[in-house]
Amino acid sequence: MTAVFSHGRLRLYLLKLLDDGPKHGYELIRLLEERFLGLYAPSAGTIYPRLQRLEVEGLVTHTAAGGRKVYEITDAGRAELRQRAGELATLESDISASVEDLSALAGEIQTEVRGSVRDLKRELREATRQTRQARPGRWERPPPRPAANGAPPAAESPLLAEFDQRLAEFTVEVGALVRAGRLSDSKLRTAIRVLDGALDGLRRLLR
Repeated sequence: MTAVFSHGRLRLYLLKLLDDGPKHGYELIRLLEERFLGLYAPSAGTIYPRLQRLEVEGLVTHTAAGGRKVYEITDAGRAELRQRAGELATLESDISASVEDLSALAGEIQTEVRGSVRDLKRELREATRQTRQARPGRWERPPPRPAANGAPPAAESPLLAEFDQRLAEFTVEVGALVRAGRLSDSKLRTAIRVLDGALDGLRRLLR
């Protein structure tokens, strides 16, 4: 859970969201995710126990609709919101500041990922160049070996050309994926580790 919701503040914010109208648990999760611009979303295991606690305290009630529990704030819940209006205003301010911090962090991570992709492209281009230099020409094949039975030798497949094609496809697709939809911090860190692992593997292979 993001630190802005420590010390029971998520409970207060759930009351605030329910004060806007009845909602089921996943609506609340979606609204919180939107409030944090997709950079944070609480799990069901975080939301539902708090809703159950609010219900035990008489601050919310629920009804069953379409197989889901729809939660609604009670008069007691509204009274608590009025009593804690100052806390709620401070919480809204803290959430705005947290969103700014998370956005800045996400931007830094995206920049790091782009840098890692550029480094990977550079390393792969250098590896390709060295591989080509080790052979007498990009498209030149080594002399075919005669078959033991005197039959004509089989033509070798152009593996280097296939490698070039796969390399181009890989770099284009990675670039597109990085520039596509918004990634969570954990996914971006995983992407960095995957790229680093791929690069290390190629370095070991081409030594």
